[in-house]
Amino acid sequence: MTDWMSLSRRAAFVSHRMIGWIFWDPVGVANYAALGVPDGLGYYVVTRAAPLAAAGSQAVTASFFSISPAYIDLSLDLCREHTTFEAAAAARDAAVVEGLHTYVPEICDEFAAMADPLWEVADSLSSSGRVLFAAHREWPRPDDQLLSAWLALNCLREWRGDTHFAIQVTEDLDGDMAGILDNAWRSYEGDWIPRSRGADDAALDAAYRTLEQRGLAEHGSVNEDGIRLRQELEDRLDRLTIPCWELFGAAHTERLIELIEPVDDRLIRRIDETAGTNWMPAGRVRPDSEPVR
Repeated sequence: MTDWMSLSRRAAFVSHRMIGWIFWDPVGVANYAALGVPDGLGYYVVTRAAPLAAAGSQAVTASFFSISPAYIDLSLDLCREHTTFEAAAAARDAAVVEGLHTYVPEICDEFAAMADPLWEVADSLSSSGRVLFAAHREWPRPDDQLLSAWLALNCLREWRGDTHFAIQVTEDLDGDMAGILDNAWRSYEGDWIPRSRGADDAALDAAYRTLEQRGLAEHGSVNEDGIRLRQELEDRLDRLTIPCWELFGAAHTERLIELIEPVDDRLIRRIDETAGTNWMPAGRVRPDSEPVR
């Protein structure tokens, strides 16, 4: 019998690693800066949000959930001033293809062959309540099969991301509270995760007061009940995203994992080397946690 919870968790983990490195990739940032954007500022926000960006900054802020609205405004405004969202995405895509061939060349051909099956899954998933996913699914699909497979996997990753944020909302957590809980669950120091998304002292103080009122924190620290809730949310997410991988099929899902797992440390090291060892927390192994493998 297929252990779909395990497959859902493992497929998500390798997907985060297969996708996440590009958001801090120096080639991608340089390509974006070459479009006229000073220092490539806002590259992460713009290239991830490109399919939705025409809907406006408030739509992007809503879909990103926990990133500072001011930073999203700045990022999108710089892109509008100097180039287009389509050109920004193309700059990122060029770096994706170059990077995959450079860092994980041995998996490129087989991964490229998964493009059509991955898009079949994306086209079969419900988009209800999943706006960023829907925008990515509607974005033009390239002829390059390697890039197409990467974009399809990213589309499935955004489906999970939209689901993740919906779960947070149903628990009446805002972005700052969710970031605090995530930071503690991952054993990050100094509220690094919410601060990395733009939360200042005042926002964190307000979030901690609410968490303490709900019994999820004490004296400015997340307590055991807060950690327990964050784990329950992750388990719920893995369970709710099982249908994605059921559509792909057990054999295909297992092969995707087997293909990426042996090389995904190289991709996470790209983030370590170019941005730091905390970024892309969803692609990190949590201390004292059960292996994702």
